[in-house]
Amino acid sequence: MMNLLTKFEKVAYVILLLAILSGLYLGLTDEVYFNNKFAQEDGPVEWGTAVMLFGISALSLYHLFSLWKYKKSLWKIGTFIFTILFLFGAGEEISWGQRIFEVASSDFFLENNAQGETNLHNLVVGEKKINKLIFSQLLFAVMFLYLIVSPILYRKQTWFKNLADSFAVPIVKWHHTIAFLITTVFVALNPANRTWEVYEFAFGLLFLMIFLNPLNQWIFRKEKTGNKV
Repeated sequence: MMNLLTKFEKVAYVILLLAILSGLYLGLTDEVYFNNKFAQEDGPVEWGTAVMLFGISALSLYHLFSLWKYKKSLWKIGTFIFTILFLFGAGEEISWGQRIFEVASSDFFLENNAQGETNLHNLVVGEKKINKLIFSQLLFAVMFLYLIVSPILYRKQTWFKNLADSFAVPIVKWHHTIAFLITTVFVALNPANRTWEVYEFAFGLLFLMIFLNPLNQWIFRKEKTGNKV
């Protein structure tokens, strides 16, 4: 499999392996250090996630402008959605720079945000955090469908393949799926409270790899030069 990977992917998988193994070791041996240092707010893991999400947004924006005159409307809509979606994810990850620029939260967020920060994923509705409902459970379901179900449908169903290509949806390769499953196991074994920060980091890195080198690479080319999967 290593011969099929790009140089960036090889480096990325080494980084991913080090992150999840280091996180698991610290979670099992020093949970306090893991929660308060390794996976802390504005720590290396959280910042790594934000940088990669910003990177995907910037890459999508580059595709949108550089290929605008060569692509159809549905492709432009899909690429624009990805640009906004990952920009939103990156902004939420670092609370839109609030702690960096020392911006105080409004009364609404002080009263309704679990951490008193300016972001949506920590909002509390009733007694439930939106993060647990939408950004954890729902997001995991979406990721499961995208990383496991979609590559099967893409290879087997022409209608799905055409739909994905039309909306510029990058399809995962099998090594991305395998990495997702392995990461899920290691994160599940980590007893630390903030272990999901490592999961988010893994998602950010995997998605960056997917957008840089998807199965359907031709969606990011001026001309569709191939469609064998």
